[in-house]
Amino acid sequence: MDILYITGAGVSSESGIPTFRGEDGYWTIGSVNYTPQEMATRKMYRENPAQFLSWYYHRFATYRNHGPNDVHYWLADKNLITQNIDGLDGKAGNRNYIAVHGRLDQMTLFHHQGDEVDVISTPWDEIQASEDQLSLENDLKALFRIKNNPQKNVSYKPFVLLFDEYYTDLYRISESQQRMEKADKIVFMGTSFSVNITQMALQVAANRNIPIEIVDPNPVDVGYDLATYYPMRASEYILSC
Repeated sequence: MDILYITGAGVSSESGIPTFRGEDGYWTIGSVNYTPQEMATRKMYRENPAQFLSWYYHRFATYRNHGPNDVHYWLADKNLITQNIDGLDGKAGNRNYIAVHGRLDQMTLFHHQGDEVDVISTPWDEIQASEDQLSLENDLKALFRIKNNPQKNVSYKPFVLLFDEYYTDLYRISESQQRMEKADKIVFMGTSFSVNITQMALQVAANRNIPIEIVDPNPVDVGYDLATYYPMRASEYILSC
């Protein structure tokens, strides 16, 4: 049986990486609080690149040296699409997984969506953690080659799919769809079904009348007759397999 696994933030939370929509995802600029959905946008990157990069640094990059957990290792030989940008599945040994939302340890030139661009490593280790916010912002702008506003073919951008962007083949979306169409079963682990890739996979499963499993401590009821729910953490689920 060809089983496709689709994972979300709940899987990496057991490695100490906070979930994307947790309370620590919010960011204050001046006296205004911004949600992750407002921070992680091309609009914010164009208008306030220093704050955008500071948020990503505090929110994700400081966790870049965290290691995989038992679930990542269990998934190392599985057919896998992850929404996570932490790269932990690669560290665990999965050589063919799809990071459909990108990876924070990589970056691209700031480009128009759909353009073909190279993906290169982000040298986060060049950033010295500093309590001085202005120094941190200046270091981040230098790392991403930002002088004023991000510009095509001048600045870099984290290789991360932002909320006001859409899936392209830079993020291997066609291959992701092909895997969905070939799967005999889809297992969703640690996801809230709040992003397009999970809705896309759910629709494919319904169209093809294949079973799905939903593994989460608080699983979302997707209203699908062939869904089996496992109200538990992914680490508990793999022990039962």
